[in-house]
This record gives sequence, structure tokens and C-alpha cells, in this order.
Amino acid sequence: MTENEFQNKTVCVTGAGRGIGKALALRLAELGAKVIAISKSDENLKQLVALNNKISPVCVDLCDWNATKEAIKPHLPIQLLVNNAAVAILHPFLEVKPEDFDVLFNVNVRSIICVSQEIARDLIERKLPGSIVNVSSQASAAGLKDHSIYCSSKAAVDGLTRVMALELGPHNIRVNSVQPTVVLTEMGRIGWSDETKAAGMLSKIPLHRFAEVDDVVEPIIYLLSNRSAMINGVGLPIDGGFLAT
Repeated sequence: MTENEFQNKTVCVTGAGRGIGKALALRLAELGAKVIAISKSDENLKQLVALNNKISPVCVDLCDWNATKEAIKPHLPIQLLVNNAAVAILHPFLEVKPEDFDVLFNVNVRSIICVSQEIARDLIERKLPGSIVNVSSQASAAGLKDHSIYCSSKAAVDGLTRVMALELGPHNIRVNSVQPTVVLTEMGRIGWSDETKAAGMLSKIPLHRFAEVDDVVEPIIYLLSNRSAMINGVGLPIDGGFLAT
């Protein structure tokens, strides 16, 4: 990383209260960025700020379009954005409920549009460059049992990423996505603690391991940085080779 590259840059991270978002917010703050951390959990934000009091917490429900835009405005301009917030509701296809569909697409897709619009419009007006990273999943490109809506929402994230890259690129705003496999966050360790369940997924990953949080954080930082200045519209698998099999 170029020395001081993130100094004087404002970075917004959604879903920053825990997991990948939390680790990413802390790492970016360590690199000197001014970090705007968005979460709907005030308690999670308090715990994050306790670890680094230079991080600016923003507590808002990303499903609330107008409240989200109003919460972002005081922090503009924001040159770097990571749309990390997501939820998963797992059911067999024949048991999918319309309300589950609405929740997943509101958080996993619609919130990306909401946050990115507000930030990108401001950058264009100020004629500033930017970089946006959308956190997708290997589930965007592979069918996973009981993941009907989740897979659909993440495929939508990758489609959205390509169009954003096409339309925002002429304004010097790059947009890419990352596609992690199972990530061993606190929740991930609990969810995949069953050895039989884990073995089925691990057998499809050539590196035969799940991702640690830093395995995802560092590629995101690379895509935010000037080192990836010619990378735009890409979906980057972080899956140990899962999608290659």
C-alpha cells in the first residue's frame, strides 16, 4: 500500500457493526482513513468506537431509503465506499416467502443503490474520483441448497456492479465486487461448526479451507486503493477456487 494513501480520504463502510465490516472499518482507520461506519445496531457501533474512537458511527436502518440518505449527507464528500451490509434467510425453494424476498433484496441490493447514489452524485458534482466495492458472494455464481433468495440477491449485486461501473466510470468512479466463500467471522464459525455440514462445502474448495476475515478485508482495500486504478466492473472471487471447480 502506498504510504499515506488513505490519509485525508473518507471511507464509508455499511454493515460495520460486526464481521467483515467491523474488521474492515478498523483496518481502514489504522491506515489513516476517516471512517464512517454504518450499522442499524447502536450497541455494535459503540463496541466498534470503543476499539477506535476516530471512527464516526452512523446508526440507521438501511431499509429506510430517506433516513439513510439523510444520515449520509453530513459526511460528504465520501470518496471510498464499501457496501457490505447483508442478511441471509435460508429456506428450501418451495418454502420461500414473499416477505423474506423483500427483506433480502431491500438490504442486499436496494441499500447499495441508495447509499451509492447519494455518494456518487456528490462526487460527480465536486468532480472527485471514487472507488466503490460491493460485497457479493460465491453464491452469486453458484447454486447453493436452501439459498434461493440469497443467491438471487447476490447475483443482482454483481449485475448492479457492472452497470454502476459502466455508468460511473466516465466520472472516474470505479465499481467492483468481491465474492467470498464462507468467512469465519464469529457468526460464520457458529454457522459452520457442524463438521458434516462444513465437510460438504470444504470438499468443493481446492484450498480446503474457509476464508478468514483478513482474506476478504485485504482484497477490498486493494480495490479501494490506487493500486487497482485500472480495475473496474470486476467480480473478484475470494473462494479458494470454489468457482473454478
